[in-house]
Amino acid sequence: MPRIFCIFAANNRPMGLKARIRSYRNIITRPILLVSLVSFFNDIGSELLYPVMPVFLSSVGFSVVLIGLLEGLAEATAGISKGYFGNLSDQTGRRVPFIRFGYLLSALAKPLLVAFTWVWWIFAVRTADRLGKGIRSSARDALLSDETSPENKGKVFGFHRAFDTLGAAIGPSIALLYLWVNPEDYKTLFLLAIIPGVGSVLLTFFLKDKQRPDRPAKSRTGFLGFLKYFPKASKDYKLLIAGLLFFALFNSSDAFLLLGLKESGLDDVRMIGYYIFYNLVFALTAFPMGVIADKAGLHKTLIAGILVFAVVYTGMGMASVSVHFIVLFALYGLYAAATDGVSKALITNHCRREETATGLGLYNALASIVTLISSSLAGLVWFAFGAKTMFIIAGTGALISALYLTIILRKKSGMKTG
Repeated sequence: MPRIFCIFAANNRPMGLKARIRSYRNIITRPILLVSLVSFFNDIGSELLYPVMPVFLSSVGFSVVLIGLLEGLAEATAGISKGYFGNLSDQTGRRVPFIRFGYLLSALAKPLLVAFTWVWWIFAVRTADRLGKGIRSSARDALLSDETSPENKGKVFGFHRAFDTLGAAIGPSIALLYLWVNPEDYKTLFLLAIIPGVGSVLLTFFLKDKQRPDRPAKSRTGFLGFLKYFPKASKDYKLLIAGLLFFALFNSSDAFLLLGLKESGLDDVRMIGYYIFYNLVFALTAFPMGVIADKAGLHKTLIAGILVFAVVYTGMGMASVSVHFIVLFALYGLYAAATDGVSKALITNHCRREETATGLGLYNALASIVTLISSSLAGLVWFAFGAKTMFIIAGTGALISALYLTIILRKKSGMKTG
């Protein structure tokens, strides 16, 4: 029997449904479930806005270049703060305060985005929203890692991503229904987004930090102190993030995929419909992909996902009819399921337990700087040469990234823990 059909097997005999559910209940602990629900409600609010964000920005005078710069700068802010606050979480030995305050800041920032249409105001508020993400993300992912073992991390991160992304499907659905009744009334949508955001914050009060052994006193480092982690990190960690960062150079904001749909002639409702479809595929396949990754290998799953990304972006440069976009957005959901949680699981497997948030934060900080460059360059290439060229360049870069991860990481480092 092929190995892939034995994912749920023990001693080569299929597990019964009840036994399988019991095994998952032991893996998905109460903190993992709570964090997943927090992300679920937060993403309803965030993703309610995300598909209309580029359209809203265009309506207040933002060019495609300025949209790319805004999204890149916002993600760079989130990433650099992930490094600092991840390091701070490890130093203090606490996770929950960072999770709670990060979600609170994002929930408050969203409705303020439409208070004024000044360029600098929008930059400031959008950056504050992403700062909230930076404060919470490394501590949250470290908490998930703390709650499980290396052989189950694909499942745990996949479970979390499934809930997170289910919220990302529900949010745009609400936006779709609202805009169907009230076309182009974007401001009210931004105000509605605060409701699920408040729900996510309230759920964080049910989280508690674990009692930890007495930790040696550590001096607080500066804002960029997390960079000191890189010289002492393992070789496998360095090789892994090198490949992921190169890939990030070609993985610009998803806003460009939505703008690509818009340029092809789709109206707002159909554009959001495609985005919902992508998130549903992502949500439904995230946990099964995590199970497969734990069985087949995290690094193999990651490489396969990046290859799918290359197909999607190259295809976006050539697509012209609805059936093409349906297939491409389905594949994009599979790509996300195969890479998002899996990459986090791989990174945490190459970090010591007490430095997990720092290792995650360092990667996210560097990746966000690269994303700033990537989104800005994507906007410039789009403006100068057109959407087709931008998408094909991104697909080619992803293919090179997959080859690097295959050749360098598998042959030189062996990927012992992935």
